[in-house]
Amino acid sequence: MPLWAQVLDDLRRRLAEGEFAPRFPGDNELAAHYAVSRHTVREAVRHLHSEGVVERGRGRGTFVRQPVIEQPLGTLYSLFRSVEEQGFVQRSIVRHLEERRDEQAANVLGCDPDDPLIYLERLRLADEQPIVLDCSWMPARLARPLLQVDFGHTALYRELQERCRVRIDSGWERFHPVLPNAEQRQLLGVGARTPALGIERLAYSSSVPVEWRHGVVRTDRFSFVTRWSATRVDAAFEPYQSGIAFPVATEVPL
Repeated sequence: MPLWAQVLDDLRRRLAEGEFAPRFPGDNELAAHYAVSRHTVREAVRHLHSEGVVERGRGRGTFVRQPVIEQPLGTLYSLFRSVEEQGFVQRSIVRHLEERRDEQAANVLGCDPDDPLIYLERLRLADEQPIVLDCSWMPARLARPLLQVDFGHTALYRELQERCRVRIDSGWERFHPVLPNAEQRQLLGVGARTPALGIERLAYSSSVPVEWRHGVVRTDRFSFVTRWSATRVDAAFEPYQSGIAFPVATEVPL
């Protein structure tokens, strides 16, 4: 094997063992460690970069790219299930689980201002890395049994269905860019000028508002993906016009 391939093979081994978290060595450091030229090291690291394993930036050095959790859009989803199905270990730090009164939350949920609500605030972790700060409000008359739940490793909607006989069946969700405040930055482990994604959700059961959720998501660890096909085209898409000739795709031998 050429020298760069030998270095690449060993770097992959060391990466798999978690040796370079969070800092990846510079070219000079690697060249000295392997007793090879910087050109050889750059070729090995170039392959790691093209594979999406590391990220390089002028003046910033080289960093190990953290795996990103992908969440499909267009359907009701559970973050708990999405994280675990993609091979990450899911855990939540429960910051608050209590009965409160909040006029804004009560208004969104269609309750009277003085109605008691259940407030659940969780810092969601994937492989012990914070990804989402979630805050959920629910009418206490429906969700009071949740006060006895340990939400460290369970899903909210699962517990709502099993303990409260409430099944989420519809709702909406809205996304917008935000700059986290000081407390949110500290909890999520992001810098002062790092953008994040704000999420707001209103979930219903049989047309009754059950949960109002708002949270902050790290955009470097979590992404939303939407896919479409010929059978699922929105009515607002450009209508088909007859008489327009489209090129026909042909197979090209590789």
